[in-house]
Amino acid sequence: MSKILIIEDDLAISDLLKMNLDMYGFDSKQAFDGLEGLEMMSQKPDLVVLDMMLPKKSGLEILPIIKKYGVPVIILTAKDSLKSKLQGFNLGADDYLTKPFEPLELISRINVVLRRNEQVIVENDFIFDDVSVCVTSRRVMKSGQIIDLTLKEFDLLHYFLINRGIALSREKLLDKIWDYDYSGNTRTVDMHVRNLRQKLDTDMIETVYKYGYRFDG
Repeated sequence: MSKILIIEDDLAISDLLKMNLDMYGFDSKQAFDGLEGLEMMSQKPDLVVLDMMLPKKSGLEILPIIKKYGVPVIILTAKDSLKSKLQGFNLGADDYLTKPFEPLELISRINVVLRRNEQVIVENDFIFDDVSVCVTSRRVMKSGQIIDLTLKEFDLLHYFLINRGIALSREKLLDKIWDYDYSGNTRTVDMHVRNLRQKLDTDMIETVYKYGYRFDG
């Protein structure tokens, strides 16, 4: 069941979308302003339906942040100008619907975007900056060159990528990647993170003070 996040401040429109999405087998959640929408990205939706005119933070402001999670976005807006469409697409929107629209058209577009996104994931798995990570072949490439990672370095990178934007404690990383309980020494996590930063030449693995790490790519 695909998870859809609706970020729409008009309660009537949001409720109508949720009713139709749930009826067609989606698991839909609602957010009613830009800040709430960003907070709900921690629930890892498969697709975001994003209104452009939102309180607190507009759709244009939060769209590039949402795209950092690797999640496809369909924009909803009352604006039908070419300039508005281009702004959305330039910021990473996957599709565009102008209000008013038929809910069934949105559902059809959601299905198309999800299928297209699944194909991209199968082919590329993960992409950030100039780095591509293929999980099935366990191959990491940067600027077209293969990067040699150890078994645990790859597993750690993969775990960061599937938990983008989430702060992960050193203890949790030990448990998930090394499969053993916290024993008072988490230096092995720090060492592997340092190696990943150096090999990938990236600053996207951020240190969370006195806690652990967060991948913000």
